Amino acid sequence: MLHRLLVEPFALPFMQRALIEALLLGALGGMVSVFVLLRRLAFVSDALTHTVFPGVVLGYLVAQTRGIVWGALLFAVLSAVLLTVLSANRRVTEDATLAILLTGFFSVGVVLVSRRTSYTADLTGFLFGRILFVDRREIVETAVVAAVVLVALALLGKEFLLRAFDPDGAAALGYRIPLLDLALNVLVALVVVAAVKAVGTVLVIALLVVPAAAARLLSDRLTVILPAAVAGGALAGWLGLAASYQASVYHGLRLASGATVVLALVALYALAFAAAATRRGLDRLGWLNRPAPGARAST
Repeated sequence: MLHRLLVEPFALPFMQRALIEALLLGALGGMVSVFVLLRRLAFVSDALTHTVFPGVVLGYLVAQTRGIVWGALLFAVLSAVLLTVLSANRRVTEDATLAILLTGFFSVGVVLVSRRTSYTADLTGFLFGRILFVDRREIVETAVVAAVVLVALALLGKEFLLRAFDPDGAAALGYRIPLLDLALNVLVALVVVAAVKAVGTVLVIALLVVPAAAARLLSDRLTVILPAAVAGGALAGWLGLAASYQASVYHGLRLASGATVVLALVALYALAFAAAATRRGLDRLGWLNRPAPGARAST
């Protein structure tokens, strides 16, 4: 039964490619989502997912699907730089800066895509992705981005943590806070770039927020949260693709694969929430701390 549900769908080549992409994106999003959670950058991440939209459209107009990643990368870096620079101005609040960039860039993307005759179909693909159509080149691009992000986190992970927990202490030690903020914003933007073709600009926010949020419900320790977020992101990719395949092939229900992956992420969060609530309830009742039957009380 489990073999038919979780293994059989991936006998097809296009499903195998989609699975590899989903596992890479899930793990990549899980890694970065931990730092997004610690820095409370959910709204920043949401803004970046929208500000790359004109780059996606422009890249597609110039070089079709081969130009999507490069166009998204250009606008991702531009957005990260503008966000860091404008947020440093104390006269304008960060949320106002985010709103201006989000609405301005996203509107440019909509104007560009509206010039095409296949406006509705193109807009749907750009916003919600087409993970079942990824090819080997796109998988390699995602793997390269994942490697870059992994190296960056290995080099700057401690600094990011210090910036998150004690920004004044980091500044006193000589770290340039704006540069650390810019580096993290660029890493978030890179995740968006990697995922834009597969799950679209709208759904990337789930990869950047939900894995760490679910892991945080289960533990307070960073050494547990990070691997749990990575594993949860990858598992949601697997389960989401399998669920969309089963629904389409055996039940006649056409489910968007990218959106189903996101729903799997949300389902994992709901399970983590239920587990955390159950644990708190048992802890209040004292069941978790009761000695085993027959155990001697220590003196």
